[in-house]
Amino acid sequence: MKVRDIMSTPVHIIASDEPISRARNLMLKHNLSRLVVIEKPQHDEKSLENSEEKPIGIVTKTDLSHRIDQAGPQWRRRPIDNIPVNVVMTPDIITIYPDASITQAAELILDNNISGLPVIRSESDNKLIGILSKHDIIKYYSTIDDHRIVEDIMDDFFLTVHRHHTISHVIREMNDNEVDRVIIVDNGHHPVGIITKTNIAMSKMINTQGELISKDIKMARKDRSGGEKIFRYVREVSIVAEDIMSESIITLDATTRAVQAAKIMSDNHVKGIPIVNDKIKGIVTARNILQAVINQK
Repeated sequence: MKVRDIMSTPVHIIASDEPISRARNLMLKHNLSRLVVIEKPQHDEKSLENSEEKPIGIVTKTDLSHRIDQAGPQWRRRPIDNIPVNVVMTPDIITIYPDASITQAAELILDNNISGLPVIRSESDNKLIGILSKHDIIKYYSTIDDHRIVEDIMDDFFLTVHRHHTISHVIREMNDNEVDRVIIVDNGHHPVGIITKTNIAMSKMINTQGELISKDIKMARKDRSGGEKIFRYVREVSIVAEDIMSESIITLDATTRAVQAAKIMSDNHVKGIPIVNDKIKGIVTARNILQAVINQK
């Protein structure tokens, strides 16, 4: 099987000078994880199949999340609606040919730490004809004959954050530990949700000034001992992990077959599943699945 057999089409595009708010809206509308960036402004929605414009970059959900909670004065001065895509996009595009093997594609994605590969027709013809994502490879892996279990391929290292930690804390922990997802736990250290950089990028967490939003909570006090609670005042607090986490968390046993884990990931459009027996034992991610593709016997 080749790249052409599992790649996705059409390839959605956005102009480099359009705001990242439009990129976010396009991703939400079409359930996309990435957009190809072109130079010329577009006044209607098109795909590269209907455009002769040369691609100059890619913008992903992760790129959008990197712009949140950055303390630089330039970011703080510029509302999200005024930040163009070319500020956050990845300018150097790594491409692949349609006749390349899926193993070659998996190696390119892992070696370059990217989420997908634009597929070009040939070396002499750079026209984009599709895009290959991690999800496409995960879906492919779920159909093959591999008897390994998730314990054989999962990561033993995983990051947990309490459900009441602030989003700023979550983002710092993710950046410091170089992970793209955290498991949200309760007081008993049981998994109750998960936050990915996609959650951060796609959540309404910033106001028109480009600042992390907060929420108001009512503070109740009793007027006398045993008396009725009266709301005395409202306090502004930062939004916390439980406000944006994915609550319908999926967990698997360590003995689950790896291909079954891939199918669950593909069907539910998730790229990470905690592995839990009596306690959290690890996490299986898209990266683990791609590595399993490379290491097939």
